Amino acid sequence: MTAPITRGVPTLREPLLLATGLVGTCVGLAIWNPGDHGQAICPTKAITGLDCPLCGGLRAAASLGRGNLVAAADHNLLMVAVLPFVTVWWVTWVVAAVNGRPAPRLRISPRAWWAIGVVVVAFTVVRNLRVGGFPHWLASGTD
Repeated sequence: MTAPITRGVPTLREPLLLATGLVGTCVGLAIWNPGDHGQAICPTKAITGLDCPLCGGLRAAASLGRGNLVAAADHNLLMVAVLPFVTVWWVTWVVAAVNGRPAPRLRISPRAWWAIGVVVVAFTVVRNLRVGGFPHWLASGTD
């Protein structure tokens, strides 16, 4: 007797695997915080001396793993700002799987992609400004 074909049938397996991997990564980073063992430097920072949009992301994930949202925002505000959207998408995925529907597809219009690009570029520019009194807290902290 062969097993029934379940191709295309939504299950909770995929969203739970994703959540398990992300939680495991955050816990692992909380235990071995890259900020505690010398500064983790991205290639962009090493070559140009500038923070890219992802700089501070590992330390932000480590802070999230420790439950410190403020420290996470200090390392990478953009990453923390995106979390509610990712969380809503994941919960929608779980609800769809429970109800036997396929995972939700992200349908982002070209106009929205442009807006996202503008926000990412603006964040990158602002976090690299080092002029009189400008908020240095947006920088990744790997000076």
